Amino acid sequence: MSDASRGAVELTGVTKVFGDTLAVDDLDLSVRPGEFISLLGPSGCGKTTTLRILAGLEQADAGVVTISGRQVDGVPPHRRDVNTVFQAYALFPHMSVAENVAYGLRQRRVAKAEIRSRVADALDMVKMTALANRRPRQLSGGQQQRVALARALVNRPSVLLLDEPLAALDRQLREEMQIELKLLQTRLATTFVFVTHDQSEALTMSDRIAVMLDGRIEQLGEPDVIYDRPVSAFVAGFIGQQNFFTGTAAEGGRVVGGDGWTIRADAAATATAGARLLAAVRPECVEVHEQAPSGTENVVAGTLAGVSHLGDVLQYLVVTQAGAEVIARRPRATAARIAQGTPVWCAWSPADVHVFPDEVSSQAAAAVPELATS
Repeated sequence: MSDASRGAVELTGVTKVFGDTLAVDDLDLSVRPGEFISLLGPSGCGKTTTLRILAGLEQADAGVVTISGRQVDGVPPHRRDVNTVFQAYALFPHMSVAENVAYGLRQRRVAKAEIRSRVADALDMVKMTALANRRPRQLSGGQQQRVALARALVNRPSVLLLDEPLAALDRQLREEMQIELKLLQTRLATTFVFVTHDQSEALTMSDRIAVMLDGRIEQLGEPDVIYDRPVSAFVAGFIGQQNFFTGTAAEGGRVVGGDGWTIRADAAATATAGARLLAAVRPECVEVHEQAPSGTENVVAGTLAGVSHLGDVLQYLVVTQAGAEVIARRPRATAARIAQGTPVWCAWSPADVHVFPDEVSSQAAAAVPELATS
C-alpha cells in the first residue's frame, strides 16, 4: 500500500441481493483519501448495506471492493484497514473508558507501553482524558459516542466507517457533535464514510454526498451542488424542502397547471411542449406579498394559513385558492409580519425554478411525501 492510496475506497459494479430484494444495484463509487463522504438516503435505499460491504460484515454478490489500493473481497473484517462506529456504541459496561479504548490493541497484543500512549492520544483527540476511569453507565450519550470514536481511531485505520453514530443524541448535542466530528476528521486527514438519513447532517459535515435510492447513487457531488443543482425530483425533494407544482410544458419555457397558474422557468426552455413536468421552487426563493405583484407568471394567490418561527427564519404557510400548500421562508430580520388569514401572493424568479420529468418511483414518493401529493 502506497501513501498516496492510503484511505482511498473504490467500489466497482457492487451488487447485493437479500432473497427477492436488490439492496445494492451495480454500484460504482470512488472515495478520495482523507475525504469525508456521506451516503444519504431513505430507509431501504442501500446505504447501510454498502457500508457493511466495505466493513466486511457483508460480502457482495458481484463487483469489486478496493480499500487503500488492496482488493478486499472475501477478506474478513479484522484484516481490513477499516474500523466501524455504529449507532449502538456497544461499549463494555464492566470496563473503564480507557479499557474500552484499549481493548482492540490488547487483542492484537500491542506492547503495553504503546497501548498506554495510543489510548492517551485517542482520549485526548475526543476530549475524554479526564473521564478515562469512568464506566460507560456514568457517561452521557455524547460522552459514550466519543469513547466509541476513540476506540475506533486508536487502531489508526485508513478508513473510518460510521453508521448513523449521532442518531441517538438529542438535537443540540447532535449539532455540536457534527462540528466536532468534522474538525476531528480534518485534523486526522482520515477517510470518513458516513451513513445517514438526515440531510442537514450530511450537508453540514460532508466534502461530498452520495444520495442513494433503490440501491443506486442518484447523485454524487459537493453539498452546494447537490442542493443548488439537483439532478432529479427525488434529490430536489430529499435535500432540503421544495414546493412542487405538476403541470404541462408550453412554449417559452413555461409550465402550465390545471388550476390556471403559469410558471416560467429558465430550466424549462428546452422541454418538449405537452410533456408532463414537475416544477420545484425552494421556500427560501419564495417571496410573500400583501399586494398582487405585476404580471401573472410565477405568482400564486392564496391565504396565509400560518407562520412558524424557526430561529432566525420565519416560515409562511400559504394555502392557494385551489387548496394546494406553498411554503415560503424569509430571514427574520427582514420578514414582513402578516396576520393569519390575510390574502397574499407568492412570487419567485424564473432562475430559481428546477424542472423535472413527472416520473417518480414509489420509493422516492414515499421518502418525499410532497412528490406523492403535488
